[in-house]
Amino acid sequence: MDIQKYEAFLKTIELGSITKAAEALCYSQSGISRMIQEVEKELSLSLLERGRGGVRLTAEGTKLLPQMKTLCNAYQSLLQQAGDVKELTAGLIRIGTFSSVATHWLPSIIREFQKDYPNIEYEFLLGDYREIEAWIREGRVDCGFLCLPVRPDLDTIFLERDDFLAILPATHPLAQAECIFLDALCKEPFLMLEKDKNAEIADFFRREGLSPNVRFTTWDDYAILSIVESGLGVSLLPRLILKRIPYQVAAKETVPSFHRDIVLALRDRKTAPLAVRRFLEYLPHR
Repeated sequence: MDIQKYEAFLKTIELGSITKAAEALCYSQSGISRMIQEVEKELSLSLLERGRGGVRLTAEGTKLLPQMKTLCNAYQSLLQQAGDVKELTAGLIRIGTFSSVATHWLPSIIREFQKDYPNIEYEFLLGDYREIEAWIREGRVDCGFLCLPVRPDLDTIFLERDDFLAILPATHPLAQAECIFLDALCKEPFLMLEKDKNAEIADFFRREGLSPNVRFTTWDDYAILSIVESGLGVSLLPRLILKRIPYQVAAKETVPSFHRDIVLALRDRKTAPLAVRRFLEYLPHR
């Protein structure tokens, strides 16, 4: 199918004149007339009435006009998509992330993304929330996973609410409880997940008027799991990090409960590189 003749037909209807359509599309009048005739021949219908005042649609032409517009719009969309695919034959996506997302979300997202864009390369920078936010603002990464709140000048996509759970040795007496009251955790040696200003667990205890017996402080989730498994203390960790772990620990909901809101952040979704904008479409595959 020659789509140009349908575009010429639509332009003629839009401008109401074969002469004006020819000028707009840089064709001769005879060329436009010939393309219109080809459309009518292809459809075996008379679509235009020609007169001194210009052209107008016949009843048949009026009925088919919406489908012709849909056809031409779909063709332009096809060309746009084809151009995008050509642009994505190579590229680099730089992602700032923390360990639980890097471990449990990114492999699934990238696996699906690579099915459509196999030549894209990736660079992961692991850090804490403060570092990742700075990397995004500085342009060191194209996008990054963060937890709310974030700076208002960043564009964010909400992904998931992630509850914090109490983590205890599998043999701990509280491991058989249905849920764990926070004041009970304060009586045990506590492993604090914290780094610099990233102190959401400490802030939560503070809001509840509680003081845990902190014996270890680290930003390494897996180090905490290993130490808890060894029976050296208890902790609070996000549910996400507990997927498919090899450690023998008990994970219990807490009273009161609290959570973190995970988002993907970038400077501006509209001006992000094409590869990044396409990557965003695959976030549901996490």
